[in-house]
Amino acid sequence: MWRSLGLALALCLLPWGGAESQGQSSFCKQPPAWSIRDQNPMLNSSGSVTVVALLQANYSFFCIFPKYFRLEDLRVKLEKEGFLNISYVVVNHQGLSSQLKYMYLKNKVSEHIPVYQQEENQTDVWTLLNGKKDDFLIYDRCGRLVYHLGLPYSFLTFPYVEEAIKRAYCEEKCGNCSLTVFYFSQLFSLGEKRKSFKRYLNKLVFHD
Repeated sequence: MWRSLGLALALCLLPWGGAESQGQSSFCKQPPAWSIRDQNPMLNSSGSVTVVALLQANYSFFCIFPKYFRLEDLRVKLEKEGFLNISYVVVNHQGLSSQLKYMYLKNKVSEHIPVYQQEENQTDVWTLLNGKKDDFLIYDRCGRLVYHLGLPYSFLTFPYVEEAIKRAYCEEKCGNCSLTVFYFSQLFSLGEKRKSFKRYLNKLVFHD
């Protein structure tokens, strides 16, 4: 029971989603505007829950933790469970070493998840987002920050990132979103997901 309870409540107990550098001023607010070349990933994903991962290409890291970068596994798992229309974005580190390994990172993540390489002379996106290596930032459908998970909570071998995405999808932690527009069938599906998710949380809390 205590293990299940810990999973259900962990995200609530973490300071602003697990990233100590992330303050209250950023919670439930849109991030500073950022783009890479002519692409604006946040604008492109407007109306959907968005997961931004700050990853750094590193050959040795891939060899030791090959599953960590399998975001595709998580994407497919959530999609099979009915969590549709979620945008995933990876932003590589700005450093020259990371730029040289960009294609390696892109190939290791997923062909279905865009990986963006910052230009050396642009404002660092990681700094704009107050993020660090391996952070996951999760935004609601209106682009408001719901969770900012840092290490060790951002390891995909732990359940915290998946749980945070589901909470952002099913709950309205930052209030109503005017961009939440669905066809009737999609709206019904989301309503069922919210009911199911609440039953899931109650089961974690009150049962072994």
